[in-house]
Amino acid sequence: MRPRALIFDFNGTLSDDEPIMCEIFQELFAQAGKPLTEEAYFGELAGLSDPEIVERWLGTADQHVVAAKVERYRARVADGSSVPRHVREAVQIAADPVPIAVVSGAFRDELESVLSAAGLAGLISATVTAEDVKHGKPDPEGYLRGLELLGIDGEQAVAFEDSDVGVASALAAGLRCVAVLGTMSPERLARAEAVVPRLDPEVVRAVL
Repeated sequence: MRPRALIFDFNGTLSDDEPIMCEIFQELFAQAGKPLTEEAYFGELAGLSDPEIVERWLGTADQHVVAAKVERYRARVADGSSVPRHVREAVQIAADPVPIAVVSGAFRDELESVLSAAGLAGLISATVTAEDVKHGKPDPEGYLRGLELLGIDGEQAVAFEDSDVGVASALAAGLRCVAVLGTMSPERLARAEAVVPRLDPEVVRAVL
């Protein structure tokens, strides 16, 4: 069945920024006295929301660390440079026949600055960010909220994700899900309907 909407994850899916995220959290967690390795970030934390990453690694919620992460992230990628040309083209193609949404564990300030600079903000019909939910991925709350904003049911939408927790979230909300490589191995993304090398126009056309 042809989908009535497409919903995209942000970090690692629209924005090729997971290495940048890892680097920022490494800096902040080192300052907090609990160094983070790249292996630990991608093995345990990637795909979670910003507040959940902080709480899980430091053992307690810390809004100052979260705020510092947002500030450093915007300083590095607010120019839209983390969104590759092929991703921009894919979103433009997707937005022509169907509404599109973004469901992310990032904060709205992070997401909107990047999408605006990349020229994509005007194509997005709805966004769900860390501020909009109580529970991040793998909980389905974000996707359920996105479906509500779009006015459709889960089986009428396809999600694009780069993490195992993102795939689990989309499936739990009743969506079909296509996983994009880059953040995790194909094995960790195996629950998705398909695993593709990257998000590009050909992938979007195949779904539509």
